[in-house]
Amino acid sequence: MSLLKDDEIAEAAQRREVFREISVSTRLTRKETRNLDDLAKSRGVQRGELIRQLIRNELAKGADTSIASTELTEIMGIRLMLTNLFRPLATGQKLTPEAFDNMVAEVKKRKRSVAEDAMQDLERA
Repeated sequence: MSLLKDDEIAEAAQRREVFREISVSTRLTRKETRNLDDLAKSRGVQRGELIRQLIRNELAKGADTSIASTELTEIMGIRLMLTNLFRPLATGQKLTPEAFDNMVAEVKKRKRSVAEDAMQDLERA
């Protein structure tokens, strides 16, 4: 008798795919480090997040895919939230706390893919 069902194991494996488990490192000169810190500060992100964004952007260039910036991703998330909030309000429907929580969870799941689709649409135009 197994403790976990096959579908539970598959779901757990899928959730782990988004975890940041592997660290990649390199050595920089003091000047390179200062430049990196200045760039991260000017963009309002931590050094590690900037490095992650830079790596993802370079990998996307090699794969001919678009990676949406964090800013665009958040803007698209706000747009999705507003669109999904205004419809019930405009039609006089009540929005339950559970429905709101479900909407927020769905926006979190979909905002990056929506932003990347928008980037691809811009590149095609």
